[in-house]
Amino acid sequence: MKASRRDFLKKTTKGTAAVMLGSMLPGISAASYARILGANDRIRVGMMGVNSRGLALANNYSRQQNCEVVSVSDVDTRAAAKCIDSVFKITQKKPNNVPDFRKALENKNMDALVVAAPDHWHAPAAILAAKAGKHVYLEKPCSHNPHEGELLVKVADKYKTVIQMGNQRRSWPNVEAAIREVHGGTIGRAYFAKGWYTNNRESIGRGKEIAVPAWLNYDLWQGPAPRRALKDNLIHYNWHWFWNWGTGEALNNGTHMIDLMRWGLGVDYPSRVTSAGGRYRYSDDWETPDTQVITLEFPNNTSMTWEGRSCNGRTVEGNSVGVIFYGEKGSLVIDGNAYTIYDLDNKVVKEVKNQVIIDPRNLMNPAESLDALHIQNFFEGIRKGSKLNADILGGYQSTLLCQLGNISLRSGNALHIDTSNGHILNDAAAQQYWKREYEKGWEPTL
Repeated sequence: MKASRRDFLKKTTKGTAAVMLGSMLPGISAASYARILGANDRIRVGMMGVNSRGLALANNYSRQQNCEVVSVSDVDTRAAAKCIDSVFKITQKKPNNVPDFRKALENKNMDALVVAAPDHWHAPAAILAAKAGKHVYLEKPCSHNPHEGELLVKVADKYKTVIQMGNQRRSWPNVEAAIREVHGGTIGRAYFAKGWYTNNRESIGRGKEIAVPAWLNYDLWQGPAPRRALKDNLIHYNWHWFWNWGTGEALNNGTHMIDLMRWGLGVDYPSRVTSAGGRYRYSDDWETPDTQVITLEFPNNTSMTWEGRSCNGRTVEGNSVGVIFYGEKGSLVIDGNAYTIYDLDNKVVKEVKNQVIIDPRNLMNPAESLDALHIQNFFEGIRKGSKLNADILGGYQSTLLCQLGNISLRSGNALHIDTSNGHILNDAAAQQYWKREYEKGWEPTL
């Protein structure tokens, strides 16, 4: 990025707060507002990975008054075309189609890269972006393994780039209020937290090797991962359940809840980690556990558990996903952007519902408006050096807790942890999972 533009982005403060819940000028559409703003008033982003979550992010970024989506990168030509068309409908301006995101990073006028590719690409892509002088909005989890997470923290410091992890709940108003209640002693000292995720996913069956379709650059899709033959039950979602590319439900959905529990309990690295579970529901190609419980103990006399059930959707506390904190005087349940406080007799003391005021002129739904708060916090970090709600160090720490749970499960061992840095102590069997093998020539480096 040119020095003058970088300085401008850090110094300018134009109206970002008003964007957060949609304060579009009366009668002004997203497209016409984008034309009103000068080119240098907008943060220019490139999108990497736009099949599902990435498409939603591309739409959200396109609706931000102080942003321009300048490029779309995806190994699937169909997904790229769909995303480009979607952005055009919002802004009346087509972003460039740059299939290889590494080429997109060569654009000196691009300020940031949004990474929503599969997990095995998260850290390597963010590292390449930082080296190219770009800021990064990185979907969870921040890394495929702990070694990559540590690299990310070092990279952010070395190249002085802003890296925000997509733990969007850190920016949701009522979630922030709930954590303040916990920290403020509303339920007394919080000493235990429980998080969960439940679903009723179907079997992925036994895959058959297939020829790579014309619409897919499978070599680039695999990227840093050791090469495996393409099977018909892998792309686009089931890669989550294969260790070569994915990280299981613990990092797919558990990262969000474990991050909230870590935030509420005020902890960083655990002292002990155990995990139990397995692939129980079906006999198929799915490698990661469909049922898992992770228990983490911390040196401040607190602990947490996370329960994941991918193939049985029975809810906990009436919700498929959530967190509950237990304290000396009561408990607090977080459900989306809402929370409820109970006393020790299970009576409701306080209930805060999800009430987001939406301006229909910005065409956002409530979920998009909430996530826009996180995006704007990212922009403020770029423009003014404001504190990030989910900086890469915190993102790494929350991701690491999930990874340690998986390592405990895969090694079959209870892990004893150095509470100063999160490293595994005296366990060669577990330590082998700290870092992965890479396809030759694709290794991420500092």
